[in-house]
Amino acid sequence: MNNTTNTYNRRSFLKSSALAGGGLMLSFNWITKASASEKLEAVLADQWSELTGYIKITPDNIIKIYNPNPEFGQNVMTSLPMMVAEELDVDWKNITVEMGYHDNVKLGPQFTGGSNSIRMYWKPLREAGAAARQMLRQAAANAWGVPIEEITTKSGMLHHSNGKSAKYGDMASQAAALPIPKDLKLKAPKDFTIISKSKKNVEGKKLVSGQPLFGMDYYAEGMLIAMIQHPPAFGMKLSSFNATQALKMPGIKDIFSIKLYEDGFEQTGFDTRTFNDLLVVVGKSTWEVMNARKKLSAKWEPAGDIKETINGRGGKKEVIVPGKLETTSAQFELMAEMAKKPAQELRKDGDPESAFKNAATIIERTYNAPFLAHNCMEPMNFFANVSEDKALVAGPVQAPGWIEPTLSKLLNLPPEKIEIQMTRMGGGFGRRAYGQFAFEAALISKKMKAPVKLIYSREDDMTYGIYRPMYTATYRAALDADKNLIGFHVKGGGIPEHPIHANRFPAGAIDNYLAEGWQLPTNITIGAWRAPRSNFNAAAEQSFLDEVAEAMGKDPIQLRLDLLKRAKENPVGKNNDYNPERYAGVLELARNKSGWGKTENSGYSRGIAAYFCHNSYAAHVVDMVTRDGEPYVERVTSAIDCGIVINPDAAINMVQGAVVDGIGNAFYGTLTHKEGVSEQTNFHNYRLIRHNEAPKKIDVHFVQNEIDPTGLGEPPFPPVFGAVANALYKNTGKRYYNQPFTNENNGDI
Repeated sequence: MNNTTNTYNRRSFLKSSALAGGGLMLSFNWITKASASEKLEAVLADQWSELTGYIKITPDNIIKIYNPNPEFGQNVMTSLPMMVAEELDVDWKNITVEMGYHDNVKLGPQFTGGSNSIRMYWKPLREAGAAARQMLRQAAANAWGVPIEEITTKSGMLHHSNGKSAKYGDMASQAAALPIPKDLKLKAPKDFTIISKSKKNVEGKKLVSGQPLFGMDYYAEGMLIAMIQHPPAFGMKLSSFNATQALKMPGIKDIFSIKLYEDGFEQTGFDTRTFNDLLVVVGKSTWEVMNARKKLSAKWEPAGDIKETINGRGGKKEVIVPGKLETTSAQFELMAEMAKKPAQELRKDGDPESAFKNAATIIERTYNAPFLAHNCMEPMNFFANVSEDKALVAGPVQAPGWIEPTLSKLLNLPPEKIEIQMTRMGGGFGRRAYGQFAFEAALISKKMKAPVKLIYSREDDMTYGIYRPMYTATYRAALDADKNLIGFHVKGGGIPEHPIHANRFPAGAIDNYLAEGWQLPTNITIGAWRAPRSNFNAAAEQSFLDEVAEAMGKDPIQLRLDLLKRAKENPVGKNNDYNPERYAGVLELARNKSGWGKTENSGYSRGIAAYFCHNSYAAHVVDMVTRDGEPYVERVTSAIDCGIVINPDAAINMVQGAVVDGIGNAFYGTLTHKEGVSEQTNFHNYRLIRHNEAPKKIDVHFVQNEIDPTGLGEPPFPPVFGAVANALYKNTGKRYYNQPFTNENNGDI
């Protein structure tokens, strides 16, 4: 990606539109005899109006739609523009798509995470397309002297019953002068011609042909490479270093230490950083920098307790980060002790104490899970070119709007002097919502007074944080003499946060219910990891419900459906954050599509799990067999309710990816520390699922409805863990309580 020849910058972007208000961009005036790329450059440089939006139309009827959100494989580059094109009424094959520049005033939140991309842009992008279509119709009506009601559109053409017709491009300049329409009527789902029809990935050809799309591909003339040598253990910091030998290595420009945040720096909730004192090596090439790093002589010392000020979602607070060197086994022991102590009450319905006191049977189980690394395929990297009066930064980032304020503070530059370019991400999973690598690159560039690309090696990435927290939860169920469920209690904790979503199922379905939470501090940095908290909560809860069903003598699906029926017809409490009808819908769909209970499937060890998170519902039936003496997931049937599905093929791919990812993490995922040192440093000792371990078949089914789209990136992931655990029980006759399941009690399955 050679950006030295790209004239498409913030200034040209702001000149790129002639329609404001409704979030539209129509550019006009075209050069007729140039190549496509030359035409684009000419228009970008000179011809665009200084207004904002998503759509660009030329007199030649070339229609470009800008995708506002960062792309990391969930295919928003295709699905978001599909929503614009639907209301614009154009032929999809005539659309080109381009990644928009960072401008969250003109292009919306521009945040990829929380399974929110489709949900938050569902109305704005459709309204953008509808407004552009309305203005084009009005322009044609004015030109032909007829009422706008008589103008129809089809596939990028304007028509009137008198025989007149025109391309959108013919009316684009006239439309640009019109006011933005209000009170737009959007299409009904029954009239969709693009939405809910599968479309191929618009970047598919670029991806398979290896075109430079990712941050690691980014290149600028004169660019230097930087890498960071961080402390060997969490809880340590740089004391001193000697770079004499390293500076003699070929290609090395400088070696220095800098602070990421100065003392007293007020962090936002996503300014999480691992180590603050950075030992930096800068040189001409990655290979030269990596070799020079090996020649560094550095001394490290205990960091001690650190006081930090965090201004996050819960407001401003001071946090003490402990300085001890932590060991995973000791931390689990500490969590077990903490679990015995009183905890914060998160929700209480009825009289759970009496229910357990009077119970004929009490079932109690504890579930544990370790830290997990994100392990994005593309390690962390970022480009920066910082001067005294401006900054250009570029790279894979999930939330450009979140890093801009911090960059502004660190560089002492106003936001309008900072240009952020978004490259395609080779995976994110929450890791790239934290901008420390962008901040590091910017400060290094400022120090070097040169363009710099910061690169983490795989070992840097895995040992530098940021991780999924460690979790534990104890579930208790009270049954009466007739095996009726009369009480339910969950008490969960973690390092450094608890996993409990107190108002989710089965809350609202049981008269006597108690949810509690507690947490312990740590210096091991954690952050959002695909479906935060839910990824553990679903595993524990859904495993436990199967044990409860067995004790009650009930089919596990039927128990869940019975509870959901209660939650629908006579709910307990008023804060239940799930829809029991939709929840039951995915269970019933999974039961029907998987042939649950049918004799032809008796050869499989079958596990079921379902969960609600990120506004959507997912259920999986896992079919397990024994292969070469080991349990193997051969088939999975998935049922999803995420409202209207924009791009079915892409949605199926996303669910299938979540299933494989979930199976792999359930069986193998773990990251441990000994005296603060990560014991897993690369894929030779951090186990991922392998190709031959993925299921042969993953059938994905969507509940058909006309509910506005909800989340899909994360919701299919959490229930996979529970379904695998429940299938394992059927396969081995043993219940599994500690993740990963292959390391249960320090032994293999």
